[in-house]
Amino acid sequence: MKKITIAIDGFSSTGKSTLAKQLAKHLGYVYVDTGAMYRAVTLFAMQNNCIGADFLDKGKLVNSLPSIKLSFKFNPELGFAEMYLNDVNVETEIRTLEVSNFVSAIAAISEVRSKLVEQQQEMGAAKGIVMDGRDIGTVVFPNAELKIFMTAGADTRAQRRFDELQAKGDSVSYEEVLKNVVDRDYVDTHRDDSPLVMAEDSIEVDNSYLDRKEQFDVVLELVNEVINSL
Repeated sequence: MKKITIAIDGFSSTGKSTLAKQLAKHLGYVYVDTGAMYRAVTLFAMQNNCIGADFLDKGKLVNSLPSIKLSFKFNPELGFAEMYLNDVNVETEIRTLEVSNFVSAIAAISEVRSKLVEQQQEMGAAKGIVMDGRDIGTVVFPNAELKIFMTAGADTRAQRRFDELQAKGDSVSYEEVLKNVVDRDYVDTHRDDSPLVMAEDSIEVDNSYLDRKEQFDVVLELVNEVINSL
């Protein structure tokens, strides 16, 4: 069976990564979480005093890019690949609200995007890949055979994210999470370099009222339609 490239874009906390992992596992494809890559660079920036609550030292971060090594290593116990920053597992650290508060600003830096897009395109050169992010269908894989754009109401997304953070034991308020979601939406859609937009040939999936299985079934049907048409 011919393999395809599946590009999944959309707003934060729409379940892109969950869906992408499900599809990759079902199809036997490679899964790449581009959001984790941007989060890892953000964590590096935080650890090396390149960004804080009231400053962003873009020059220092850009000059440090050659020293940033990103890689995914499959964890058989979890069933998916975890993010490594300079050979250190940072999967837990990059999922905090603090990283979320800074990641859109880091992702708006053209030099960062250029470095990561190049790596992402190399990962998907052989097809048989599911990749999610903000610019996969528009920039990374504009010729992807299937492009999905995920969306849901800000309140719904904030509640999902809040529940996830609470389950992990993070001490955050719903209001903090909602503000983060709204702020990230604005930055992601208004940045100069590769803003979040739905590709013309993308299929929009609003999962405000879909559970994970319903969402998976809807998109898997789209995948099968594309594969069967080749």
